[in-house]
Amino acid sequence: MASRIRLEDRECPLSTTVQHVGEWWTLLILHDAFDGYTRFDQFQQSLNISTSMLTTRLKTLVADGLLERRPYQTNPVRHEYVLTERGRSLRPVVVALAAWGNQHLAPEERAMILVDARTGEEVEPVVVDARTGRSLDDGETFVFTAGPAASAAMRARYVELDRQRPAHAREARDGDLPG
Repeated sequence: MASRIRLEDRECPLSTTVQHVGEWWTLLILHDAFDGYTRFDQFQQSLNISTSMLTTRLKTLVADGLLERRPYQTNPVRHEYVLTERGRSLRPVVVALAAWGNQHLAPEERAMILVDARTGEEVEPVVVDARTGRSLDDGETFVFTAGPAASAAMRARYVELDRQRPAHAREARDGDLPG
């Protein structure tokens, strides 16, 4: 797959992540892998995907370190595709995408829901800060900024964005508001 990342975005984690998982079939294959599918024929039957497309996507997922190709049969040799730790770490992202999709449907229109395996009760995924437990959905409270490895261009981007933010957001972040 040709790179779709703009030269100036090569350091952006969102751009590099989309390069790995931003393709339609990739997310669906990963979803099936999270559901326990490991074999080529399982993916093909579940997704009704062409052999050539599935072969290409699986090769890319293996090359990106998201799946590992392992032999499960010797005569003839057949392989299965098992999630790596890196691949398993994408599960919360896929869960969040599915939850976002369901959020925009009436409950009776949802074809797939996330449930607690022990109780069978539907759960509502949210993305939170691990330290505080606060929901990260507020774009004024939680903002991106340049990290330690940011280039001069990336730093300039966030300096400019910070200037454009409302004063109360900057003051709250910097601790200047009385509390």
